Amino acid sequence: MNDDDGLLIFKLVRVVNLTARPFSQRIGEEYELTLNEWRTLAVLATQPGLTGAQVADLTGLDKMAVSRALAGLKRRKRVQRRDDPTDHRCSRLYLTADGKALHVTVGALGRQREAELFAGVDANELARMSATLDTLIRALERVSDQTV
Repeated sequence: MNDDDGLLIFKLVRVVNLTARPFSQRIGEEYELTLNEWRTLAVLATQPGLTGAQVADLTGLDKMAVSRALAGLKRRKRVQRRDDPTDHRCSRLYLTADGKALHVTVGALGRQREAELFAGVDANELARMSATLDTLIRALERVSDQTV
């Protein structure tokens, strides 16, 4: 174990990687869906009509990663782009019927996987972790906003 292993950021990245790997191996391959495509799909399912930049902000992905995710989703006809009726310089993103159906299916599998992952963790501890992560996200968004 090296000194970096105890850093909180290292632990967060490790948790993401350990949870993302099974997603890619099981769900991603079966449904031809990358993790970043899933993140994009999930955001658009709950907030249709976003721009690509807004998807990047809400997922924490950089704009290039969102662009690649959108290209994959559009190629498989899961997302469609529509012109914004009030601003013709930008377009809005919406899930297609296939995208909505995929979101329902993969969302159910994701909730099942989450239940498996956290089966041994006390409900109060999970609630505290969720609240702590929300606080961390808000703090990181403030820092990010200040550096732009």
